[in-house]
Amino acid sequence: MLIKRKSIEAKANHMDGPGKKPVVALAAKPARKIKYAPVTLSEQDGVRFLHFGTEWVQGAMRLRKPDWIELEYAQQMMAWMLFIDAPAHLVQLGLGTAALTKFCYRHFPEARVTAVELNPSVIAICHTMFKLPPDDDRLGVREMDAADFVNDPLNLESIDALLVDLYDATAKGPVLESAEFYASCAACLRPDGIMTVNLFGDHPSFNRNLKAIRFAFDDVICLPEVHEGNVVCLAFKRRPTLDFAELYALAAGVVATTRMPAKSWVNGIKEWVES
Repeated sequence: MLIKRKSIEAKANHMDGPGKKPVVALAAKPARKIKYAPVTLSEQDGVRFLHFGTEWVQGAMRLRKPDWIELEYAQQMMAWMLFIDAPAHLVQLGLGTAALTKFCYRHFPEARVTAVELNPSVIAICHTMFKLPPDDDRLGVREMDAADFVNDPLNLESIDALLVDLYDATAKGPVLESAEFYASCAACLRPDGIMTVNLFGDHPSFNRNLKAIRFAFDDVICLPEVHEGNVVCLAFKRRPTLDFAELYALAAGVVATTRMPAKSWVNGIKEWVES
């Protein structure tokens, strides 16, 4: 029987010396099972809310308009529409109630839509309680860590708009917020791709995240704070040329086709640029 040389060397490296018994390797500890916060629901005035066992709202859906984006900050997450009119691939990191995923799936029928969510219970409840359609040739929900997704070489320069909303039950700031994470997000975008990310403006994590995003992207614009804390930032892989007359015209088109409050997004961009 032939034995590879590396196998012999490996066996020798586990010996203490001539004539000694092999050192017995300790069994590896089993991987620690991830413990998720409980997924809970509440309803008020015709709106269903998602929570992770706390009072913090992780997403919402108006029961009579399940494909509408109910929360204002989530509407702002779609501000990339002012700059990209025909996306081929849209990705949401952190599923929430799937509001962004459903909206993208409905309004961009030529685009592939991917959602990434680590918690299987969130995926299940989005299908059963928040009208998330089943996967098909355009829609794919992937149960995995967002960091693993953006670090996958297969995703390099494959995304037009990346929507990042990653919070846990404590809501003390984004779960992933390192310069390395945001650099990986930028690497996944096409040359004129845009990332929108939900931050907490009045939390210590805000400046830390903004600094990391600015390190990874060519330009960053923050929209006005809503919901007493949420600040949505637009991060551009390549700095855009801002023509506000053109942006207002584009906003009018977005309002006409989707009813999203796009004019307010342009107002916010102008406020940021002129401040």
